[in-house]
Amino acid sequence: MGKPLIISDCDEVLLHMIVPFGEWLNETQDVAFKLIGNDFSTAIRDKQSDRPVEPAEIWRLLNLFFDGEMHRQHPIAGAVDAINTLKDHADVVVLTNLHDKHNAARKAQLEAHGIDVRVFTNQGPKGPALQAILDEYQPSKAVFIDDLAQHHGSAAELVPHIDRLHLCGEPSLAPHITCGFEAGHAHARIDTWEHALPWLLSRL
Repeated sequence: MGKPLIISDCDEVLLHMIVPFGEWLNETQDVAFKLIGNDFSTAIRDKQSDRPVEPAEIWRLLNLFFDGEMHRQHPIAGAVDAINTLKDHADVVVLTNLHDKHNAARKAQLEAHGIDVRVFTNQGPKGPALQAILDEYQPSKAVFIDDLAQHHGSAAELVPHIDRLHLCGEPSLAPHITCGFEAGHAHARIDTWEHALPWLLSRL
């Protein structure tokens, strides 16, 4: 058995994403961004027609952002100190849903903010990736942190023995997303690192 292991998402857990993405769109693209509730599919609209853009265009714009605009992202309050505190007690890795080509940029981005951890990139549900990480590390205890309920559902299905914390550190988004704790897939829902850190330490 290895050390305890923390597996954390990045966007809206460690770094703000939706706000800098929206600011970049509004400043530089022929679209406007306004997220109402959690309906991301209609948040990006053509500036002329006000019609929502097609899903393929959403993905194109997201890829453009991660290709060249990740420097706009900044840490969620308390995240850097919390992760570095956790590193005194456990191995810490990041599991982020990005294309593999962005892995090195994500690692460098986190290092620039003071978070030096191994990064795993993934596409789709995170359960299989979590299983692969657990198989490699063989931790004595593991905790998964993510801001999206569907990933807690995937984790609960494939790796039910690990603890799961639903944390969304973006205040404009947190009240509107589906809650993994209420759905029965996460063990807790805590949206600030100030309160999440004691809970995480208690699970190790």
